[in-house]
Amino acid sequence: MLSAAARSFAQTDEEQIKSTINQVFDGMRKSDSSLVRAALHHSCTLKSIGKDKTGEVRLQEDAILNWLKQIATKREGVIFNEKLTSYNIKVDGEMAIAWTPYEFYVNEKFNHCGVNMFMMMKTDKVWKIIGIVDTRRKENCVR
Repeated sequence: MLSAAARSFAQTDEEQIKSTINQVFDGMRKSDSSLVRAALHHSCTLKSIGKDKTGEVRLQEDAILNWLKQIATKREGVIFNEKLTSYNIKVDGEMAIAWTPYEFYVNEKFNHCGVNMFMMMKTDKVWKIIGIVDTRRKENCVR
């Protein structure tokens, strides 16, 4: 009977992945970099695909430590809120990807939109983010 109860409370891989991703955005809203860091694998990378001032597409890599410092910086009365509009998750054993379109707000004011792609790995029965690639744009945003 206890075994059946434990299974009913066990999260699926997809639920665990969503929970890990949501932990990142909860940490951003709370300016809690330790909450974000706990969701990341120690070798996690952060990259953005976007256009430079000339309109050429560029890949920019950001240092995770710099991003975590930005998250930890308290800005009185300012809340960064990234709202995910959907999840498309694919899992193969201990590897997963999650495609998450988003809208980014500073306080309640729309700032930009895009898509995150989270690359994930299951370690010790816990899903960790091993890489994040995103796009950012102000036009062609569905809201």
